[in-house]
Amino acid sequence: MISKSTVDAVFDTVRVEEVIGDFVTLKKSGSNYKGLSPFVNEKTPSFMVSPAKQIWKDFSSGKGGSAITFLMEHEHFTYPEAIRYLAKKYNIEIEETEQTDQEKEETNEKESMFLVSEFAKKYFEMILHTTDEGKSVGGSYFKQRGFTADTIKKFGLGYSSDAWDAFTKEALGKGYQLQYLDKTGLTIVKEDKTFDRFKGRVMFPIQSLSGRVLGFGGRILTNDKKAAKYLNSPESEIYHKSKVLYGIYHAKQAIAKQDNCFLVEGYTDVIQMHQSGIENVVASSGTALTPDQIRLIHRLTKNITVLFDGDAAGLRASIRGIDLILEAGMNVRVCTFPDGEDPDSFAKKTPHDELVKYLSENATDFIRFKASLLMDEAKGDPIKKADLIRDIVVSISKVPDNIQREVYIQECSRIMDISEEVLFNTLAQIGKKELAEANKKFHQEKKLEVVKNIESEEKTAVDIMYLLERKLIEILLLYGNYEERFEEYIYQSNEHEEVEMVQIFITRKVFDQVYLSLHEDEVEFTNPLFKAIYQDIIAYYHTYNSWNLEDYLARLRPELSQEITSIIMENERETLHNWEVQNIFVKTKEQGISQYVSETIMTLRWYLVDQIVSDLRNSLLQNQSDNNSELLSEVMDYTKLSHTFSTQLGRVMSRFSK
Repeated sequence: MISKSTVDAVFDTVRVEEVIGDFVTLKKSGSNYKGLSPFVNEKTPSFMVSPAKQIWKDFSSGKGGSAITFLMEHEHFTYPEAIRYLAKKYNIEIEETEQTDQEKEETNEKESMFLVSEFAKKYFEMILHTTDEGKSVGGSYFKQRGFTADTIKKFGLGYSSDAWDAFTKEALGKGYQLQYLDKTGLTIVKEDKTFDRFKGRVMFPIQSLSGRVLGFGGRILTNDKKAAKYLNSPESEIYHKSKVLYGIYHAKQAIAKQDNCFLVEGYTDVIQMHQSGIENVVASSGTALTPDQIRLIHRLTKNITVLFDGDAAGLRASIRGIDLILEAGMNVRVCTFPDGEDPDSFAKKTPHDELVKYLSENATDFIRFKASLLMDEAKGDPIKKADLIRDIVVSISKVPDNIQREVYIQECSRIMDISEEVLFNTLAQIGKKELAEANKKFHQEKKLEVVKNIESEEKTAVDIMYLLERKLIEILLLYGNYEERFEEYIYQSNEHEEVEMVQIFITRKVFDQVYLSLHEDEVEFTNPLFKAIYQDIIAYYHTYNSWNLEDYLARLRPELSQEITSIIMENERETLHNWEVQNIFVKTKEQGISQYVSETIMTLRWYLVDQIVSDLRNSLLQNQSDNNSELLSEVMDYTKLSHTFSTQLGRVMSRFSK
């Protein structure tokens, strides 16, 4: 188990904007940073990071928290894994304490699979570098590909010996369980025997955005026609082929810096391009491009350049993924290599400067590329040409930006020698069809929404209490340690011995004002989560008599983290809209904290009294006896108190619907 001193050192050192910046492209927005959500597909940034508060909030998915919770949400780390990742990132030495049997048992299945995969990577590297078979077979292959020792080390390349169960025996001998070797696909388990899946293959570890080993690709080196040339790990709890891009871990920083991602097909294409100095490159690993893979790139850049070899048949099959890229609102360019060349072979023999120049000069937009690719087939055949044009217009229809669509239509008109009017009409027809389908879907969802609204009508009162309690938590988190001048009212006798309400002013800390007001009225939170948060915050204030948000968040119980982050970052949300650029200046709560606190507390008091009046009236209706004077008196007293609160608030308050 990781020692407390290590955990404290991590919390003291970590910077949330640096951690998240490894996964999401962040841009400065006032005192905060903003970017596209890494959890949902979006075109307008709703993801915010606050360096001052050391927290983040994703307004699209509702997730939020500290650097630790980001890694747990995004990379599915356990808490200890997140600490280890950050310790490694910031070069903090990890001190270990002895794990109890219970803690060992609590290690979950995914973590065990990750541990097995990491062990396998190191094992295959060891076989490559230290055994005769590894050096002569695996090493010779990589040398033939032109990979340097540094490149082999960088990508963690390895070799699986040509023995039936060499890896499995080694893993079992080291204490790794067979069930996890089976679930990761490293070992094939039959009723009567077990054997290595990647026997006799050079190994390419497949890593996540954070560098975790998800699975492997293995290439056979013999001429066995019955065996697949490339073999991947099977789908598992940690490896989903459609959601992974080979090389993303090594490419992420270069992609963000260059604001462009080169997309290739295979492992060696990625590795050779990296070795040639082009590091912003990833591979779909031979699969058709998927929306999840596109979203992974979109987190880092809006620009994709797809690199194809000169095989025309392969090109036609590959361009289908372009429509998905366009639909995601991304900019697509295409670059092809000369006949007989692919990214691997071309990068291998081309000096860096010439390679950069070639990619820059030969990358073209998808309209020109698609038209030139298929035009030869359509020559002299009007039907084929019409189909080609319609195919291109369908691609253009996927582009969400209106201006971009119009530019593409103009370009298509020029290349295909057809009027813009016809192309726009075709685009409109496609749009009408999609609109009709969307409209049908909308009406179906609307019906469901109506049903949900009917079901939720009875919950209105609970929602109001939820909002008021949430406001009080927000006040304690953001302004609890502020010292403010509060307006209060007390009853006292005047010179004529008449009792009247007198206004006074008291200066005290906001958290004291909230605590004393609720304590005086014996008010308790009705929402269990808010009640726990309120008690935790008040205990912190009373223990330390001060407030440091970073310290508080660092010691925060995990179950409270997401809700607290949501409340804090809700206050920052307006900066996402950049109102000042539009000459709209939003008044901040800091400009009237005491008023905001007083109104919230008074509204809560008023609402609770109003609830009491409502309950008493219901009792009167149910009790038809003549002895109702006591109930009537209570109703009058509470109604008078309700009017007092309304007066103090200085405004007429409409009653909440019951």
